[in-house]
Amino acid sequence: MRRIVNVSAGLGKLQFVSNQRVRMDLNEVGVLSVDKLDEIVKEYLKDVKEEKLDDKGCPTHTSAYTISKAAVNAYARIVAKSYPTLLINCVCPGFVKTDMTCNNGLFTVEVGAKGPVMLAMLPDGGPSGLFFERMEASTF
Repeated sequence: MRRIVNVSAGLGKLQFVSNQRVRMDLNEVGVLSVDKLDEIVKEYLKDVKEEKLDDKGCPTHTSAYTISKAAVNAYARIVAKSYPTLLINCVCPGFVKTDMTCNNGLFTVEVGAKGPVMLAMLPDGGPSGLFFERMEASTF
């Protein structure tokens, strides 16, 4: 079996998506499709361009990061459902000391890499379509 490991973030969890309708749509795994996900992302981009984020209750300082990671997580679930021969999962490595965090993270790169490496090395028939926080399965 082939594996896909998406590096995501805790901020991409649905609890951080402030728009309730979008949060509900992304949580409807049984009916969520690539077309619906594309529609959600396009609507967000339109709201950004038209400066309507505040009107929709989206915080402007983290919403792009949140919606992008939530979209990656949702896409992984769609692909996992559509292609059962793939093992595709998302993982938040934690707050890692990298250039992105100005080396202020809590975890070393070695510790942060454990979750993604674990998912890349899953045995055939392992879990697919899940979100992991470091090395533990979590909710979306």
